[in-house]
Amino acid sequence: MTHDNADVEDVVASESSLLEAIKIGSVEVANRAVVAPMSRVSTAGDGVPTESMAEYYREFADGGFGLIVAEGTYTDTLYAQAYPGQPAIVTDEQVRAWNRVVEGVHQAGVPIVLQLMHAGPLVQVNTHRDGCIGPSAVQPVGRMLRGYGGNQGSYMVPREMDGDDIEDALAGFASSARRAEEAGFDGVEIHAANGYLLDQFMTRYANFREDQYGGSPENRARLAADAVRRAKECTGPEFIVGIRISQAKVNDVTYRWRDVAEATALMQTISAADPSYVHVASEGVSWANASFLTPSVTTTGLAREVCGVPVIANGGLGDPRAAARLLDEGHADLISLGEPALANPDWPKRLANGLQMRPFDKDMLSPEVTVENTQRWRRENPGWSTS
Repeated sequence: MTHDNADVEDVVASESSLLEAIKIGSVEVANRAVVAPMSRVSTAGDGVPTESMAEYYREFADGGFGLIVAEGTYTDTLYAQAYPGQPAIVTDEQVRAWNRVVEGVHQAGVPIVLQLMHAGPLVQVNTHRDGCIGPSAVQPVGRMLRGYGGNQGSYMVPREMDGDDIEDALAGFASSARRAEEAGFDGVEIHAANGYLLDQFMTRYANFREDQYGGSPENRARLAADAVRRAKECTGPEFIVGIRISQAKVNDVTYRWRDVAEATALMQTISAADPSYVHVASEGVSWANASFLTPSVTTTGLAREVCGVPVIANGGLGDPRAAARLLDEGHADLISLGEPALANPDWPKRLANGLQMRPFDKDMLSPEVTVENTQRWRRENPGWSTS
């Protein structure tokens, strides 16, 4: 279904900022639409990306997205894994499998970065030999996640990390960044958002440490900044290292930074590590409902001011007019899409051609959030097509 010619011209004109190119570090990005990292827990339990995953990512590239951020990938075999079926980038076999994913995306001329993730206390199933770890021995709020292998029970109480644990976690981010570069990725995104390990350190009620990683906002953001530094130190100058941060979490969608001062301090510490970009995530709410620190200050706009690098906004931005307005008003440089991208893997091409966007159906992620279930949904809905 298309708009009439007058409507098409109006849509393209008003949303042209979404189709402009931008450079992130050394990487040329053809437009401002980014595929958000979405956990698909679709490996066979060995952390090895599958052929279905390669097809899944290639579809976004063929659909015209400017940049793809691949899903949260665990960084070590000690405590980093969050979900059964989660991909990893720890072994040579996993690197080779990711290389097949990357090659398919690059054949379509699109850059791809890999999100590097350490679960910390948000482990959905106890896959570790002695529980989980975190900044302090504080049980995460909320319940385990339906659809990710969790039983919706309470989270475990983590063991407080000591110096060796911190070094192990940082070494995992560094080695995984190096392996991502070997796999052909254009960069990595350090996952310091949504309640996982690095975000737990930044969270007031989860971090009661009295060392250099606890107390002030600057100290609480130090581990995330160190992860960026370590990733940059072991990769080449053309390889980009971004970071994802958020207020809300998968287990606590109401959490907010205390005020502009706290947000600024967290961001200044991260900025000192010189990330290539900052991706500010929402969780369970839209950008408009998650981002205003004051009536005139947004988290994404503040990140642009403090960090001075491209900022990606996230959350309920599938409506091109709303997304373009956010960019035009200076709140961000790019927008990332999750559910709208699942429903419209050709979202940028549909925008450029004036085509109506398809609505998202939650059954695409049922009963679990796997690629296979999304593919099954498509088979069972023959009217759905990317053509």
